[in-house]
This record gives sequence, C-alpha cells and structure tokens, in this order.
Amino acid sequence: MMKLAIFDLDETLIAGDSASLWLAFMVRRKLASADILQEEQKLMSAYYQGRMDMSAYMALTLAPIRYWQPQDLTPLVEEFIEQDILPRVYPEARKRLAWHQAQGHTVVIVSATGEHLVKPIARALGVEHAIGILLDRNEGGYTGRTRGVYSYQEGKLARLHDWLHDQQLTPSVRYAYSDSLNDLPLLEYADHASVVNGDQHLCAIARQRGWELLDW
Repeated sequence: MMKLAIFDLDETLIAGDSASLWLAFMVRRKLASADILQEEQKLMSAYYQGRMDMSAYMALTLAPIRYWQPQDLTPLVEEFIEQDILPRVYPEARKRLAWHQAQGHTVVIVSATGEHLVKPIARALGVEHAIGILLDRNEGGYTGRTRGVYSYQEGKLARLHDWLHDQQLTPSVRYAYSDSLNDLPLLEYADHASVVNGDQHLCAIARQRGWELLDW
C-alpha cells in the first residue's frame, strides 16, 4: 500500500516565498534590477487573494535568467539555497518530513514556483520528488517562458495526477500540507489534510472539515 505525503513549499516548509527570495538574491548579486522587486510585490498581493495572473508573474520573474544555461545557473541556485532557504526551513517541517519518510511514505513537494528552484530546494531538504512550474528552454538556454499546466491552484492537482500516472503510482492514503487557500483543491484531495500557518479564512474551512491545524 503506497502512502503519499504532499507538501506545499512556500510558507509551509519555509518561512517565506522562494520565488520572492530568489529575486531579492538576484538583485543583491546585481543580476537583476531593483525595480523588479516592486513589480513582483504588486503581483504577489493578488496571489494572497487567490487571483494572481500567473502568466504575468512568471514572465516577470523568469526574465533575469533568460538565455542562461541550466548548468550555469546551478551554482547560483545552490548558493541561494544555502544562504536564503535552509535558514528559513521550519524545524517542525523537518520533523514532519522525517516522520513521513520514516514511515516509508512517498513524499513530494508541489509548488507554484519554477522547477529551477523547487527541485534543488527539495533535494536540499532530502526530498526526492518535486513538481514545479515547467520552464521552456532551447539551445540558447532558458527562454523566459513556461510550458505545460501551471502547478497553481487546480493545476497543482492536475500536475500531481500526471506525475502519479508517469510514476505508475496509486496512493492508498494521501496526506497534504499547505498554508494557502490557493491549495484548497489539493487539501480536498487528501485523506488527511493539514493547514500550516493558515490565514483566518483557510483556518475556518479547516475547522469546519475537521482538518489538522498546525502553527509552525
């Protein structure tokens, strides 16, 4: 019997938003203009209301890595994770990940952040499987565009189903963890849903449905 544990990344496993932190890192390294941070925050304000224009957000945030080759970006991402991500991992998140792994559960991180960040962050957390927004690239490197279904809102569930199909996995029990109302479809999919650091609205839904409430 295969048991599946699904974790959101931002504000669930880490205290912060990985895409926002990445842009701030790129600005510090003088690889992006400081103006991008203000533009990104305007778009992020809509995210918390569940109405982000994900196409506009991805176009903005991928612009600094356009024409980069993945192998050239790797050392920069590793530096970013060491400096800005690992110090923000919730201790309780590490414990919950370790618990699921000790039980032999299949753990997957599903995030609305680009795969160029989500996959290496997952590896740094000791998680083998990760799903992020797919980045388009060609011989010239990253194009600044995305491909496929966004792993955002209902798209997270669609991408998860595709991944399970590709892996030939059929979970018998499903756990899910998220802080965000955007992940309501993912939480509803779970047999055991846990709201982590949820806002007032999501916590109210959790209480109505008997979901676990966690304060990390």
